Amino acid sequence: MLNTGSLKFPTQPAVGAALLTAVHLIVPSASIAQGRPTSPNQPATFPNSQTVTPSQAQVFPNTQTIPPSSQPVSRQTQQPDTNYLLGGGDLIRVNVFEVPEYTGEYQIPPGGAINLPLIGSVNVQGLTTEQAADIITEKYRRFLKRPQISINLLSPRPINILVAGEVTRPGAYTLSLQGGAGNNPGVQYPTVLAALTIAQGVTLAADVTQVQLKRKTAGGEQIVTLNLKDLIQTGNTAQDITLRDGDVVVVPTATTFNVAEARNLFAANFAASPTAPRTVAVIGEVNRPGAYVVAAAGGTEAGGGGLPNVSRALQLAGGITSQADIRNIKLRRPTRTGSEQTIDINLWELLQSGDVNQDVIVQDGDTIIIPTATEISPAEATQLATTTLSPASIQVGVVGEVKRPGAVELQPNSSLNQALLAAGGFNDARARTGTVELVRLNPNGSVTKREVKVNLSQGINEQTNPILRNNDVIIVNRSTLARTGDSLNIVAGPLGIIVNLLRLFGF
Repeated sequence: MLNTGSLKFPTQPAVGAALLTAVHLIVPSASIAQGRPTSPNQPATFPNSQTVTPSQAQVFPNTQTIPPSSQPVSRQTQQPDTNYLLGGGDLIRVNVFEVPEYTGEYQIPPGGAINLPLIGSVNVQGLTTEQAADIITEKYRRFLKRPQISINLLSPRPINILVAGEVTRPGAYTLSLQGGAGNNPGVQYPTVLAALTIAQGVTLAADVTQVQLKRKTAGGEQIVTLNLKDLIQTGNTAQDITLRDGDVVVVPTATTFNVAEARNLFAANFAASPTAPRTVAVIGEVNRPGAYVVAAAGGTEAGGGGLPNVSRALQLAGGITSQADIRNIKLRRPTRTGSEQTIDINLWELLQSGDVNQDVIVQDGDTIIIPTATEISPAEATQLATTTLSPASIQVGVVGEVKRPGAVELQPNSSLNQALLAAGGFNDARARTGTVELVRLNPNGSVTKREVKVNLSQGINEQTNPILRNNDVIIVNRSTLARTGDSLNIVAGPLGIIVNLLRLFGF
């Protein structure tokens, strides 16, 4: 309730005057869900609030250290000054005790000065209601004997705040108050979470344990560090402080990244919208490198639950190639400070142990890098071919002396022998069965051609039965006998025509 100037006086004038002289007017401010100071000079400590510097950061499992940003971190943990400071737009009532003709309601103009009867202009900008009442009292002493002044805040102005750092849309915002004030009590001030929500949520690069609230007070600027992670885990609403006009909320960049906590942050109501599309780049060992718009999908998918994560980005990029190293994927993430976070991802752990936290949620501007494996296990290649990380199928061309030449659809990570069999096998008596040629278009645009010794009884190996990639072409050449026979047919063709002509004319 914001009835900041309600006073009750004794009915006997002499006793009332004595009490009014002894009592200093105290104006209650809007309540906040947190502890109150034990004395004016010793504010109570803010519950569970802490400030962690990069060197003091607690280490969690699956936590990666990220180069620290240059943003300073406050070490203050005291509760903020919650006194309401008057400003342009406030509607107040100035009560002059026992002089009703001087009592009235005033809308404070932008400059902060109100024009009162008898004493003229009084600037109340940046003052509490009790401070303003004291100043007006002193000015009325020239004209009234023992003046008694109280001020009621009837309707507070909307508050202007600034949200900076790791939020989707940093900037200045105007927040309206909820409920009434003065004679219509129950006004509710917006909180830090409301500020983060109107800025479209914190990014996944945010350190929500170090959120700073900067507030201008009569004595200068006060900085309070808030731990919103504590709010998520324990429901400690003391971390969600009510805002005042002119407050600045700063969300710093994280110096560590924990894949499990990032998923929890993604689910928080003050995080960026989970359904908002985000543009990411996918490069390296994927079938279609490039930029893609990744959005959450409906339903439940293996390893992702429809979330806008790394595996969805890989699917949009055509899936991984047979040369992909999914143990050492890197995600580069730009931050609001201009720096870059690098996150290591091991999707093999996702496939083996079901660790869905490895399937990191992506955000706008991320770059996913799939490196080339230095060594490929045939067993792993076969297992990867059946996962959603790989494309549904690859297309390989088999031309020359096979029974069904043309394009064939194969499962990813299929071998050369499987492609030959899918094309019907060698064309009997005409195919060179000892060797074939493998033509490959490389990611850099170059084309390689090599001869492969075929052994249909061999398992997957690079020498005789290599794993194929999308758009590979296998050329099965003619045997020596077939080439010789074809040459004789070419020569015999014209001679046969001449012999037939001679017979036609009776020679």
